[in-house]
Amino acid sequence: MTTAVKTPDQVKAEFYAAGETITGWARKHGFPPREVILVLNGYYECRRGRAHNIAVALGIKASPAGANQQAA
Repeated sequence: MTTAVKTPDQVKAEFYAAGETITGWARKHGFPPREVILVLNGYYECRRGRAHNIAVALGIKASPAGANQQAA
């Protein structure tokens, strides 16, 4: 089961359509708002660390294979 990866512009459009702010989403998910904005605007490569986790949570990167199995 794979989910489609979205573009940053698609994510921004979804926030706009839902009336949700990037800052509100970031706080709800425990991420620094500034870093979420930097991820959405392409300032981070999102290869590892918190930027990668933000990108996965936003749906602009696929979840790594086997991530659910490593949680044990």
